[in-house]
Amino acid sequence: MPPSIPPKGAGAKRPANPAPQASRTVQKATPSDRTQRAPARVSTARREPNPRPRPATRPRGKSTRKRHPIRATLVLLLVIVVGSLGAFALWAQSGIQHVAALSGAPDTPGETYLIVGSDSREGWADDGTTGARSDTIIVVHVPVSGPPAMISIPRDSYVEIPGHDPNKINAAFAFGGPTLLVATVERLTGLTIDHYVEVGFGGVADVVDALGGVELCYDHDVSDARSTLEWKAGCHVVGGTTALAFSRMRYADPLGDIGRTERQQQVVSAVAEKLMRRSTLLNPVTLAKVTSAGLDAFRVDDGTSLLGLARIAQAFNSARGDLAVTGTPPISTIDHRVDGVGSTVLLDPDKSGAFWTAIANGSYPAGMHVGGLA
Repeated sequence: MPPSIPPKGAGAKRPANPAPQASRTVQKATPSDRTQRAPARVSTARREPNPRPRPATRPRGKSTRKRHPIRATLVLLLVIVVGSLGAFALWAQSGIQHVAALSGAPDTPGETYLIVGSDSREGWADDGTTGARSDTIIVVHVPVSGPPAMISIPRDSYVEIPGHDPNKINAAFAFGGPTLLVATVERLTGLTIDHYVEVGFGGVADVVDALGGVELCYDHDVSDARSTLEWKAGCHVVGGTTALAFSRMRYADPLGDIGRTERQQQVVSAVAEKLMRRSTLLNPVTLAKVTSAGLDAFRVDDGTSLLGLARIAQAFNSARGDLAVTGTPPISTIDHRVDGVGSTVLLDPDKSGAFWTAIANGSYPAGMHVGGLA
């Protein structure tokens, strides 16, 4: 009779260290084992040959943040640039020359700027000349609606001067400086001047030289001893001395003072155009030279800050564009003789009122050249 074979697991002792089972069957825990932690189930899924290693736990107190040298460098450069711009702004702000100029008259709609080229040699030349005259008088008006306007008033215009007998408009500057000139222009135009900018005798030359020259055009040969201008017909890139003579010459011009106002506008526009180029604004060396020359050459009303100067430059830039209204007031004659005054420019009394009203309201078509001799 064959020996009896006990069933598996019955009456057999388990080895102390049983070998791992290859079978996929999971042994069921006994009631006594249920109080203990159940063994992990063996996954039947196929294991990857090289499983991704688990990242190490970050030790406390130590940062694993990656350092970005490029980002740090950019931040440092930004700090340097901002600091440099701040220092530049403080230097420029402290160098602005102010002068009492505004009359305090009631405001009129829009923004109006008076740009004056002073013939005073004080601070720029020692040639024995005393006093001051206003060679260039330009009114820039930005209306509430309509195109901006840049109007040159001939320096010999015969006008009413508050507190004085009628005279050439540049005499107002000689009699009472910027304040009287502003009041005279306001009386003539009906516009309240919001900001005043004055450039001195050597200012044009210094700024043009700082810019590396500007291109000017004139269609006649000129050899004028009074202004020292020597010119061949056509367009030329010129330095400061020639640009100044170009803007002051009138005796060799058939249109006299009228022709000079047109060239003055051309010089100012050429300077503004080159100043507003990106190559100038983004070149720290050139910008510093131009700013230094401008601070030495310009005076502004007491209420104008560095930000105000930027707004004036923006307004002037818009007033020299193709859509701006340019020219002079209507003129009856350029040789109006007055005893004790001499030859003057007589503005047309029948058209002047309507002219300045149209300028104030922005009524002239964009890009129109206005005024001049009837």
